[in-house]
Amino acid sequence: MSKGRTTEAPDSAPERMSFLVVPRFNMSTLITMIEVMRVANYLSPAPLYSWEIVSFDGADVPSSNGLSLAARPPDDRNRRGETVFVLASWNAEAYSNARTLNWLRRHARTGMRVCAVELGCYLVARAGLLSGNLATTHWSWMSGFQEQFDDVSVVEQLFTIDGQMMTCAGGLAGVDLVLKLVGDAHGERLAQEVADQMLYHPIRLAEAPQRRPIGRGQETLSPIVRDAIALIEQHIAEPMPVPEVADRLGVSQRQLERQFKARVGCTVVQFGLLLRLQHARVLLIATELSVREIATASGFNTLSHFAYSFGRRFGRRPSDYRQAWPEKDAAPSWPGTLAKFLEALENQGTAKPFQVLRKSGA
Repeated sequence: MSKGRTTEAPDSAPERMSFLVVPRFNMSTLITMIEVMRVANYLSPAPLYSWEIVSFDGADVPSSNGLSLAARPPDDRNRRGETVFVLASWNAEAYSNARTLNWLRRHARTGMRVCAVELGCYLVARAGLLSGNLATTHWSWMSGFQEQFDDVSVVEQLFTIDGQMMTCAGGLAGVDLVLKLVGDAHGERLAQEVADQMLYHPIRLAEAPQRRPIGRGQETLSPIVRDAIALIEQHIAEPMPVPEVADRLGVSQRQLERQFKARVGCTVVQFGLLLRLQHARVLLIATELSVREIATASGFNTLSHFAYSFGRRFGRRPSDYRQAWPEKDAAPSWPGTLAKFLEALENQGTAKPFQVLRKSGA
């Protein structure tokens, strides 16, 4: 990769980018990705990028924050060498506009680069463009996406570049991806100058993690707790007993429980239960698996135990969460945060409900 900056000829044509949006896309991700290109143009003697907003879902496309964006239908010009960013978020797991998918498929065959942003991965995979590719998406949806598209190699990182196919986790990872594209095309120095203008530091690499351990910063967690969380996440379908977790980490169960309680605020069993319920909620939303199959995939021995645990944590039956954002609701919600979980424990003043769950096989 060039460390220097490429001087653009005054008459060189800007690189053309398209942002294909579908209803309930993430507005902030779109704006911040465009902003990188706008600042790159500002810092250059001639414009480096041009962009357009396109959609097959109407002239005014609503975003997830309630604002709408004007868009026009994509034209059928030769798009070889151009890049289209496919932005989708809520309910993208059920999106099936044939015009969108056919357009992506047709132009990808002629050499257009495609980047699936956040849940845009569902559209691009449904168009058959991610089979055999390395891909990422937002961590909270990853298990559901992998369940639907097992021919895609899914990794939890900020973005991937695999030939003419790219994927991005969404959020501010879009800034890192576009800065990477600027650096590759025009030199890392320009990318750094763009980041300086945006007060965005540091520029993160593609392989950087999407998140810190759930609900807490790395600096507050001991290595034992971090490693325990990793083991719990790796064994959602077949939960490891706490003694086995402690044994794998080379510590006593008492030491593990003491550190977990001090650093996270709950027991290992309670934390594992929360992760399994969150995993189940994603599968309910993002797959067509039955509730019984989801219970099994989330490490519950019986359907009744799963329904009881789910109802206590989320206040609804599992079947009530088959849509991420029901049409009747003004906004989506995600009640399964660690903060709310700990708050509920504090309000109870006791862990008795979870002791009951442990006796029943949690």
